[in-house]
Amino acid sequence: MAGVIDTPDTATMLRFLKRIALGLLALIALALLGAFIAKPVMTTRLLGLPFGGSQGPTDLVRGGPVPALVIASEAERTLSPDLIAQAIQTGAEIDAYSLLIWQGGALQLEHYYGEHDAQSIAPTQSMHKSVLAMLVGIAIEQGLIGSVDDPAANYIEEWAGDERRHITIRQMLQQASGIDFPAFPAVIDMTIGDRLAQITFEQGVLAPPGTQFDYTNINPEVLGILLERVSGSSYADYLSESLWRHVSDDDATVLLDTETTRTPRTFCCLDSTARAWLRIGLLHLNHGRVGDRQIVPEQWMKDIVTPSALNPNYGYLTWLGTTYQKERRYNRKSAAAAFHSEPFAAPDVIYFDGFGGQRVYIVPSKQLVIVTTGPLRQDWDDALLPNLVIRGMGG
Repeated sequence: MAGVIDTPDTATMLRFLKRIALGLLALIALALLGAFIAKPVMTTRLLGLPFGGSQGPTDLVRGGPVPALVIASEAERTLSPDLIAQAIQTGAEIDAYSLLIWQGGALQLEHYYGEHDAQSIAPTQSMHKSVLAMLVGIAIEQGLIGSVDDPAANYIEEWAGDERRHITIRQMLQQASGIDFPAFPAVIDMTIGDRLAQITFEQGVLAPPGTQFDYTNINPEVLGILLERVSGSSYADYLSESLWRHVSDDDATVLLDTETTRTPRTFCCLDSTARAWLRIGLLHLNHGRVGDRQIVPEQWMKDIVTPSALNPNYGYLTWLGTTYQKERRYNRKSAAAAFHSEPFAAPDVIYFDGFGGQRVYIVPSKQLVIVTTGPLRQDWDDALLPNLVIRGMGG
């Protein structure tokens, strides 16, 4: 009939949308399958699956002799037996590999699940970013970088000839650089592919620097490359000599893109033991000191946990519990968000976020550090473990 447009009914439209969705899922599955066939170990890392044996191309970050950790005897524990039992049970419920709790100057709980033990190493995803933040401060103190407000283009020639030349190191640390970043599926190529430096430096400007918070992997990747250039050594060697060997007696590894180019993935993939991560967390309790030695400048440790102007829950590549957010969004391109079922039970929580089940929570007011490693979990609740312990302490 003239003048009448034949429109599909609701059921037909839903079937059409379902076919599109299934097609997209099939394409994603094929992409991941192809990646797994080419690089199975790095793909399991991306998916958050446990793995053993060779981790692909890595560089060794050597530890060194450090003061022994103080371990509380049963009689010296500051946490009640009931709280310890609850914490261990909670770890089991969230499929943790490890759970360590430091409080009041001693290790109160060190528990491993299943086949994991004190020597086990699990992927810790983006917790690396918070270590990188410390390393940048060390480089500034050493005079390798002039100032946190220097344009990164002073050291990164790829940014010197275009609008990226205005981006400062501070803005990169605060994830406020305005630099563009790959979304899915291109982000897979950055995470497990061979074109790491190319992808990093082909990103243009998405917003004027200092106007938008976007948690991305580009900022820390550029900073890692910058540290290699100003130090004149590999990232792993610089990390070892300037920080890691003074903090941990356990070695670590950092993932490289290929054995040929050896570009380190400094936005993720710094893997070591749970005890090593505890020691990194303790730097926040001890103002950057290990024993009587200042490893990270004390003022820089304060700067790391100073809320940024664009995000009160973010300092320098490190998350803060300043303002309650039920869903903590990472950036404007991704629907990924971290879940907080309630506000933190203390006002000064600092934490390293390894997407899924990897966290280091530091609570200076309680002299508390909690470390957990585990598989990637989309349903991770950031309030669960720290609030359980804080409240169990009477906080």
